[in-house]
Amino acid sequence: MMNIRELLQTRPLLFDGAMGTYYKAAPGVECEQANLTDPAGVLAVHREYLAAGADAVKTNTFSLPRLAAAHAPGWEQLAQAGWQLAVQAAEETGAAVFADLGPAPDTEAVPAGQVYTAVAKQFAALGARNFLFETLSSDAGLLDAVGAIKAEVPDAFVLVSFAVLPDGYTREGMYCKDLARRMQESGIVDAVGLNCVSAPGAMRTLAKQLGGTLPLSVMPNAGYPIVTRTQVKYQGRPEYFARELGRLAAEGTVQILGGCCGTTPAHIAALRAELDRLPVVKKTAPAEEFSTVKKQTVENEDAFLRKLNAGEKVIAIELDSPRTADLTGYLEGAKKLQAAGADLLTIADCPIAQARMDSSLVACRVHRELGLCTLPHMTCRDRNLNATKALLLGLYAEGVREVLAITGDPIPTAERDEVKNVYQFNSRKLAQYIVSLAGEGREMPGPMTVFGALNLNARNFDVELRRAKEKLENGMSGFLTQPVLSAQAVENLKKSRKTLGADAKILAGIMPVVSQRNAIFMENEINGIHVEDWIIEKFAGLDRAQGEELGLAISLEMAKAALPYADGLYLMTPFNRVALMERLIGRLKQEVLGAY
Repeated sequence: MMNIRELLQTRPLLFDGAMGTYYKAAPGVECEQANLTDPAGVLAVHREYLAAGADAVKTNTFSLPRLAAAHAPGWEQLAQAGWQLAVQAAEETGAAVFADLGPAPDTEAVPAGQVYTAVAKQFAALGARNFLFETLSSDAGLLDAVGAIKAEVPDAFVLVSFAVLPDGYTREGMYCKDLARRMQESGIVDAVGLNCVSAPGAMRTLAKQLGGTLPLSVMPNAGYPIVTRTQVKYQGRPEYFARELGRLAAEGTVQILGGCCGTTPAHIAALRAELDRLPVVKKTAPAEEFSTVKKQTVENEDAFLRKLNAGEKVIAIELDSPRTADLTGYLEGAKKLQAAGADLLTIADCPIAQARMDSSLVACRVHRELGLCTLPHMTCRDRNLNATKALLLGLYAEGVREVLAITGDPIPTAERDEVKNVYQFNSRKLAQYIVSLAGEGREMPGPMTVFGALNLNARNFDVELRRAKEKLENGMSGFLTQPVLSAQAVENLKKSRKTLGADAKILAGIMPVVSQRNAIFMENEINGIHVEDWIIEKFAGLDRAQGEELGLAISLEMAKAALPYADGLYLMTPFNRVALMERLIGRLKQEVLGAY
């Protein structure tokens, strides 16, 4: 079969188009099943693309990583049948065959790297020497699998292709230039590129932004999809598809080309004609090296961050936004807390999944009118990538420089088929996405500081700490903890400080309990909070004034115990009792913070 490396020395490599949208599978039947149920049909599609001029074909096995992760019976047989059909077709023209692996789910129980490795080894055993990992939105576990391939097949050619939106981000919020750079720096990936999601014009723009010494690949969709009652159609014309990609090849930007969703043999034939008009060269000139010059740092600290980074103990205080459209009372409360000595106002994003005024809009209003630093909570719930990005850009423009990234509570509903939650990524991926928006040539001139949640009351705190480390690795700078209302929570805070290090900023959560009923409710109905029995018992028979006084006393004791291991305090306002929190801040400054 064809030697990919030798071919790329003289001319571009042309892949086939999209088996999944061209092969007419029965409704509800996965295209890959046809390897066993309709081998003649799959073989015919391969031959059509090769007759159109493709140099390489992909095995009809895109969904195998997902099937393998789910332990679907027979996925090995689908791999074998798909491989044999592609090889049979390719032998007739001498084309190359690539083992095709789509995205694998990445879970703690079955990591993506484990899945990719199992499927890739299956193909290697069948004789595969070329591998395509395509339509990826993340590189989780990918390099582990590539390393395993190279160990078994040292001369293997591995192409990795990411699916990105026209703005350059994957659906998991990863930036294409960062992903390409990691593939470049790995030393084991042979080519990198983009496929799917974007149409030819948008992908051409994206490809021109990518640099590196690795061969670059582009395989766009035929166009953007049109959804009819029964199917999804792509109406992009072959002539336009070929012209846009031909320009990239002529400029020397890309060395590997092909098609994804909606591309037919007609698209590949048109592109073949464009490529055949290019002059033959001895060697494709390498693209510009990735820059190793450090990007200029933008001074981006506000008053809260300057104080925190200077080592001073800070006070952040949470005040839930109103349930109505009237902000008058809220702004008055925020102003009182600011005067009492709060350094930062945090605003929850519809806590307990109950609608309130948008936390980001409230944060902008408070910052604009009071000059108080704000930390809006941003959940992964109910916002897709576009909505999240739009909100972040607005926050930055309004001068908000901190955000708390959390997964968020799911919306409770009995109508599960009618009300759907949107969870496009978790808090770790959200943090990575927020951080990636800043930098030279990107949407934000300077970075936003991302905080996360740390549950000191987690039953398996070692797991919670492991996740906290992952959050730091993904760009978070620190944590706001759940309320400290037990000796165990203090011990876990101490352990956190030792494990996460001094660079991770930790604000210890303090929430005054105000009554026995309040304590019982928090213990039983609020996730992540543990109130010890002795605290619950102490509130028996107390009226409101007595309850508040006892709540203040306990909060002061918890703050004293927590502060040696924290960079500040995160105060949570119960029932919007601003006057109570004014008293708490005053006593903290007088009785606790003075020691620091």
